Amino acid sequence: MFNFVAFIPSAVKQSIPLLLGSTGETLTEKSGNLNLGIPGIMYVGAISGVIGSFFYENHLTAVNASINPFLGIAIPILCSLLGSLLMGLLYCFLTVNLRANQNVTGLTMTTFGVGFGNFFGGSLIKLTGSDVPSISLRATSGCFQKTLPFADKAGVIGKLLFSYGFLAYTAIIIAILAALFLRKTRLGLQLRAVGENPGTADAAGINVSKYKYIATCVGSMIAGLGGLYYVMDYASGVWSNNAFGDRGWLAIALVIFTVWRPDLSIFASILFGGLYILYLYIPTGTNMAIKEIYKMFPYLVTIAVLIVMSMLNKKENQPPAALGLPYFREDR
Repeated sequence: MFNFVAFIPSAVKQSIPLLLGSTGETLTEKSGNLNLGIPGIMYVGAISGVIGSFFYENHLTAVNASINPFLGIAIPILCSLLGSLLMGLLYCFLTVNLRANQNVTGLTMTTFGVGFGNFFGGSLIKLTGSDVPSISLRATSGCFQKTLPFADKAGVIGKLLFSYGFLAYTAIIIAILAALFLRKTRLGLQLRAVGENPGTADAAGINVSKYKYIATCVGSMIAGLGGLYYVMDYASGVWSNNAFGDRGWLAIALVIFTVWRPDLSIFASILFGGLYILYLYIPTGTNMAIKEIYKMFPYLVTIAVLIVMSMLNKKENQPPAALGLPYFREDR
């Protein structure tokens, strides 16, 4: 029997990395940069936070002290933001300054990010001397997973709406603020102008390179938080190499699914998150073929949306006109 009350919270928790990744990529693409390195950036954001937490928890063990909730949250978040920022700067340097192909650069950064995460993750696992190929940061995870104080007393409503860690609500707030920024502010209008026609934006006095750098770096840091959330909250502080699956790619697909609107990503990410784990909640017995079909649902939905969007061909549902195209000021 399908357990709706248990399914919705699981779908929401599954959706947060997708929401943060898609919000970050939307900001990036609005500047005209197509960053296919989002999966690698999420990986680097996660492992950077894990590294900070690992050494902080080891220090606490050495001095026989309990975790400080503020530091337990601040250290991994700052490390995650820094690692993601460096990845965003690297992408911009290669594509904006050196004019490298954006598709090739993004794919290379994904490969690099996953390798970076697995290398340092494996190194930390060796430092622990554990027989299990994983790292457990349960003290830090407890800080991230702490729910609102009245969640347990609110019954079903509390379980559905208030049983999440602070990063889940932060992700929703970030998505709403990103949508308001793009639609309601002058800076958002200028950013969209850079993505639509950088030559015209440049002629109007807008610093194209500056906007591309800022949008990509901020987008990378937001996406990196998605990776950190997955480890610290969804996975209960357990890091295992290659445990992310294809969530980074689903986040990129979500950008197209929501037609470059971060506010729509809130609901679409929950849909994707639910489809991603649907096979765990629908009884299939011993029929493994049916379970594999359920696992295909997020990708089938994405393909269907792409087909529908191509058939409708509405201007407002199209990507930024200069997306993925390098800008040469001399060609203006």
